[in-house]
Amino acid sequence: MTDHDDVLALAATWASEGRPVALATVVSTWGSSPRPAGSQLVIDGEGRMQGSVSGGCIEGAVVREALEVMEDGKPRLLDFGVSDQQAWDVGLACGGKIQVFVERLS
Repeated sequence: MTDHDDVLALAATWASEGRPVALATVVSTWGSSPRPAGSQLVIDGEGRMQGSVSGGCIEGAVVREALEVMEDGKPRLLDFGVSDQQAWDVGLACGGKIQVFVERLS
C-alpha cells in the first residue's frame, strides 16, 4: 500500500515533468468500504497510477473519470453505493458507500 505522502510527492513529480495529472481522494464512506476517507490515487495522462481508493473494485471507473477530468478540467464527485447500479457494475457489492473527488492537478 502506498503512503498518502508518497502519492502526493509522486503527483508533484509527475506535474513538474509536464504530465497531465489527476488526483482522486476518498472524501466519505458509509458502511463497509474498502478504503478509508483520505485515501488517494494519482493518475497521469497515460493511465499510470499509484495509490488506491478502493482496493481495486472501483478504480477502473475512477481512472476513466480521471482521464476525462484531465481532458476537460472539470472536477467530479463520484458516488458508488449499494443502491447504485454503477456500484454493482464496477464490483462494489460490499454493502457500503464511497464518494471519491477527482481533480486535475496540472
